Amino acid sequence: MADDLKPAPTGTRRGHALAVSAAGALLVFCAVLPWAGLEAKIGLIGGGVSADVRGIDDAFGVYALVAGLVALACGLAGLLAHPRLAALAVVPGAVAVLAVVMFVTEGSGVQDRISFDLGLLSVAPVIRFGWFAALACSLGVVVLSVLALFRRVRTGPDQS
Repeated sequence: MADDLKPAPTGTRRGHALAVSAAGALLVFCAVLPWAGLEAKIGLIGGGVSADVRGIDDAFGVYALVAGLVALACGLAGLLAHPRLAALAVVPGAVAVLAVVMFVTEGSGVQDRISFDLGLLSVAPVIRFGWFAALACSLGVVVLSVLALFRRVRTGPDQS
């Protein structure tokens, strides 16, 4: 009965703050990776060329970079001061999700690119791995910052 009145251990919540910091740092790294590209393939020789667009080459990539830095700062504040401060990273995480999605839909991302297939020559826009990694990191920031709000429920030996 008295165990129910004790505060939950802060190690788990500090773990969430550390995870928010790591996801924010990874989001900053992912903003430098290639997000989109344009590939031209020649059917006769089986080769082609490609040109990549990094995340920070576009305004939405810069927004994601700044959101990652703010999420990193919120996670560090949660580690150093109070674990629930890491929950503030939900705002930059949501901004980063919007920025990453808007890169493809409205930015100078994939939709501006020419796409055609002439049989022997095909030119098509592609989404690179950095975009997917940035989307995963920004969603991770949102989920982990929400988890930083909740206390861990412990089950004892007498509870199932």
